[in-house]
Amino acid sequence: MKKTAVVGLGNMGMGMAKNLLAAGFSVSGFDLRAERGRMLAEQGGVAAQSLADLASADVVFVMVMSGAQVMEVVAGEGGLKDFLRAGATIIVSATIQPDEARAVEAAIAGSGINLIDSPVSGGQFGAEAGALTMMAAAKAEVFGANQDVLNAVGEQIFHVGEEIGMGQTVKASLQALIGVVFAGIFESLALGAAAGVKGETLYEVFSSTHVANTPFFKSCANNILDRKFEDTGSHISTMFKDIGISMALARENGLPLFATGAAFALFQAGISRFPEGDNWAIVKLLEEFSGTEVQW
Repeated sequence: MKKTAVVGLGNMGMGMAKNLLAAGFSVSGFDLRAERGRMLAEQGGVAAQSLADLASADVVFVMVMSGAQVMEVVAGEGGLKDFLRAGATIIVSATIQPDEARAVEAAIAGSGINLIDSPVSGGQFGAEAGALTMMAAAKAEVFGANQDVLNAVGEQIFHVGEEIGMGQTVKASLQALIGVVFAGIFESLALGAAAGVKGETLYEVFSSTHVANTPFFKSCANNILDRKFEDTGSHISTMFKDIGISMALARENGLPLFATGAAFALFQAGISRFPEGDNWAIVKLLEEFSGTEVQW
């Protein structure tokens, strides 16, 4: 059985680590916050004190926030490149810019360490349930050799190409869609509330339609209607960062994104107003214009 490790034991990384344990893998984990390591240890994993403690791992997931953090973990001083053996595999499951993924590939060239560029979708719930969608770019033989660990954390696993960076490109395209859908949900609920419609009515009618009869809409709307705007596992800063990556990719390719641009501006306003909030907190920004609240 492969030895696995997770770097970054936030909501996503911890959920992935738990599912690796449930699948029978040994799991070590490293996080700058000591309490997250203790949480992993309580689940049966091993809390690493440094990246050097992961030297014996066969597969390491890197689930941190930014491309700079990924590079520091993989190829910085005292990074994974210094300790992992040739033949080990690093899976970058963080969402970063495509060119940042390619820079990581260049940084480990010649080391014999394999790389899978595989951002994920599904949020905290998907990570905890082992139901993530994974967009994996890697050489075919590397992808095939790691099906066991990918299946432990993901439900829908797509091999999107052999070129590193393609996984991040697919994710950036997906986040453009998700950002626009979020904006539509927020604005439609705020509009109905401003016009005097009860939230319960909006929820029931919207949920009956083909476009909104989805777990995505229902989860989002329930958080809004229940007034749960923090600590739900979907921090606004993450989505703001992701849509920013989508916009950057659009600029690189000379493509104007009208709806995505509007969603990005909405998230930018939301994070400025509610920096500690989750995505749904944007509704509160819209509510301030009408003096009403979206509630049951």
